[in-house]
Amino acid sequence: MSHLPKIAWIGLGIMGSPMSENLLKAGYDVTGYTLEQEKLDRLAAAGGTAASSIAEAVRDADVIVTMVPASPQVEAVAYGPDGILENAKSGALLIDMSSITPQTSVDLAAAARDKGVRVLDAPVSGGEAGAVEAVLSIMVGGEQADFDQAKPVFEALGKTVVLCGPHGSGQTVKAANQLIVAVNIQACAEAVVFLEKSGVDLKAALDVLNGGLAGSTVLTRKKDNFLNRDFKPGFRIDLHHKDMGIVTDAARNVGAALPVGAVVAQLVASLRAQGDGGLDHSALLRAVERLSGAQV
Repeated sequence: MSHLPKIAWIGLGIMGSPMSENLLKAGYDVTGYTLEQEKLDRLAAAGGTAASSIAEAVRDADVIVTMVPASPQVEAVAYGPDGILENAKSGALLIDMSSITPQTSVDLAAAARDKGVRVLDAPVSGGEAGAVEAVLSIMVGGEQADFDQAKPVFEALGKTVVLCGPHGSGQTVKAANQLIVAVNIQACAEAVVFLEKSGVDLKAALDVLNGGLAGSTVLTRKKDNFLNRDFKPGFRIDLHHKDMGIVTDAARNVGAALPVGAVVAQLVASLRAQGDGGLDHSALLRAVERLSGAQV
């Protein structure tokens, strides 16, 4: 009989499916719920249990993990008669790993406290590859005791796990992460177009750049996307557009200027407006190519 906590997993998308499967590999009992039947079938095939509702998934869970696209979806699965808070047992730990506004996390923690449910906000960075390889960076907000209890779960999902402060802190750090990633991808995309128009061997150039100060995890992860123009979504432009809205709004609230971030946020928005929202965020390269006169 396993002494590991029973886990309910809500949201089995690009990130949620491989993450829940890594918990199964680590020996956890995972019951999942999501809207797509094929994702439930995938979880069952990996050894998990598919639930027919949120209430069924969370009823007996010690730990509940949510991984959904944005604040409205977190609120939809958390609140209401069929939601997590009304159906979780007292003392359960809710870990929201979605990327949402810091205020949504603070409000969720307050509402959950009234129901006897503890909460951590724990967004991640690393994309689909990081989720599959269980090397995500996990930035957490909440109480130290809850973080300590959740640490083994986090360690089955990621490599860098840090408690960043009280409720909402994880989301604030994630917003900063998305700012850095977007600006980095934009810089890489501009460099790619510059190099190609200059007639340089692009693969050789990116290899040597990645070995020096210009190197980054972004360039390592996205180099092949640039080289092959492969924009199959690991993290969609639509989601990065949402995240850039979060960081620009949060920065305005605290009085922080983001001049470069604001420009990149508009470039992400323009790419989405041109119909590329479903592509990987490395498709920012397409926007630079259009600005440089290419037909894409």
